[in-house]
Amino acid sequence: MAETPVRFGILGCAGIAQKQSKAITLSPNSTLYAVGSRSLEKAKKFAAENGFPPSAKIYGSYEAVLDDPDVDVVYVPLPTSLHVQWAVLASKKKKHLLLEKPVALNVAEFDQIVEACEANGVQFMDGTMWMHHPRTAKMMEFLSDTERFGHLKTIHSFFSFAGDDNFLKNDIRVKPGLDGLGALGDAGWYCIRSILWATNYELPKTVTAHRGPVINEAGVILACGSSLQWEDGKTATFHCSFFTNLTTDITAVGTKGTLHVHDFIVPFEEKTASFSTISQIRFAERALPSQNVITTDLPQEVCMVSELSRLVKSIKEGGSKPESKWPSISRKTQLVLDAVKASIEKGFEPVQVGV
Repeated sequence: MAETPVRFGILGCAGIAQKQSKAITLSPNSTLYAVGSRSLEKAKKFAAENGFPPSAKIYGSYEAVLDDPDVDVVYVPLPTSLHVQWAVLASKKKKHLLLEKPVALNVAEFDQIVEACEANGVQFMDGTMWMHHPRTAKMMEFLSDTERFGHLKTIHSFFSFAGDDNFLKNDIRVKPGLDGLGALGDAGWYCIRSILWATNYELPKTVTAHRGPVINEAGVILACGSSLQWEDGKTATFHCSFFTNLTTDITAVGTKGTLHVHDFIVPFEEKTASFSTISQIRFAERALPSQNVITTDLPQEVCMVSELSRLVKSIKEGGSKPESKWPSISRKTQLVLDAVKASIEKGFEPVQVGV
């Protein structure tokens, strides 16, 4: 007998939901089961355009998706300002959560989400897809190799893209009442996550925002950067922007080696992804970096959906407890993001990262 797939419901018809709908369809252990929008017609159109099976439930409200007893997981791609409301309600309805990033406007809001998840025994995962690509695990193998990489000393991360005039005026990511964290929440989230990933999720002691952020008339950050400092001397920097050429880079430097990756958020190719490493080279020596190519049958977003579905199935059928790693990683990312925002607001003074 074929195994029952994990059934996903989607709240809203945001652009990113199109990609995740495809991922749910391609994942071997999940299925598109329902979609809800504030407009029934919009939900019908979204389902028709994104490969929903004929049996899928189409609802004219978010509440109807949450009230459907056969929905196992809800994917929430709504504006950040709505996350705490709908994620908490979904948890109370015993729905497991795939929540888009940034997870909340601040860590206090996120803690409400986590408390609801824990109280109702549901799995939480945020939508940071690159974490699930097999390349990410291979890169960590290099960073953990004390013979080739040594000990991490500094990491630099960049995510920028050039938004056009329409984006800079009308996109939800520049609206204070929708995604009020702007570039810091949208692009900076990835940079902060990559830095924490490289440090094995050790929180920095202090964060100091760089001077000269770009902030629109509504008070939303359109470009910014920051430095991070650890008690043991490690440092990191990141820059995120809605103004400059598409760049998604990580450079991690250790005592014996260096890692470079130029497409860490979305690989240039769907089934292959690469990164370069170089070890123990002196200044006067010449050596080409080693190119490491990782192949995968499933795109990273499918890997993410498949992993979440595996966890949900284990909870439903095996009596397992929700995996605490994922909300913990999300919370640490939000803590650093909050500290960067606070440093900007305090005139670029160092801010201690909360716990």
